[in-house]
Amino acid sequence: MTNTSLESSNSTQKKPLLGVNIDHVATLRQARGVSYPSPLDAALLCEKAGADGITIHLREDRRHIQDSDVYEIAEQLTTRMNLEMAATTEMLAIACQVKPFWVCLVPEKRAELTTEGGLDVAGQVAGLTEYIRTLQTVGTKVSLFIDPDDTQISAAISCGADAVELHTGAYAEVCLTEDTGAQNAELKRIKQAVAFAQSMDHKLLVNAGHGLTRDNVKAIAQIEGIYELNIGHALIADAIFVGIEQAIVLMKNAMHEDN
Repeated sequence: MTNTSLESSNSTQKKPLLGVNIDHVATLRQARGVSYPSPLDAALLCEKAGADGITIHLREDRRHIQDSDVYEIAEQLTTRMNLEMAATTEMLAIACQVKPFWVCLVPEKRAELTTEGGLDVAGQVAGLTEYIRTLQTVGTKVSLFIDPDDTQISAAISCGADAVELHTGAYAEVCLTEDTGAQNAELKRIKQAVAFAQSMDHKLLVNAGHGLTRDNVKAIAQIEGIYELNIGHALIADAIFVGIEQAIVLMKNAMHEDN
């Protein structure tokens, strides 16, 4: 799929796409230091089952996805690679070699179990602008993983990002409680962020992800203007019981359920 076809499809798309994060296939492999299960095999199965793209996070500590995974998966995908990474010199060199369809810049802390919040774009506009420009020069589109915050959205636009991915972690956390007021407040915050982003730049794609499951994804998927949802941990967890292909079918059903 070309960049042009991706952008043109956004004008008519009614339901969000599903990007599948396969990091935790690699987590299982790394736990034993063996060659299986294969992230590449998982990626190809995900595509076969209807995934619209594959997300992998090459962390600085290489706790799950390895450099070799990035190159192998990039060579064989038929959809789109979304390479999540920190905005470091090392990662920039790798991305410029691989030239994934998307790079999503994320914050990264060595001690965290998973990404804990959005990137502070507003605090590093100048550096990120140059970083993004370098990636775009090799044909890669760039997304910034940010909290649903107007200041961060405005900064992302100023940096020249092609997309933002709104961090849904706070929403996912309150969905584990019975506090419907907090759930509605977080949902409203995300809706307002999507609307603000579109009002500021109609060409900016708005994605969302983090902590989304079959139980909480429907409300997010119904927000008008969201282009793609990136989901990983919950899908891989479901795959233990139903297989990865069926897990994707079930997630898509949950995302696109009408009522």
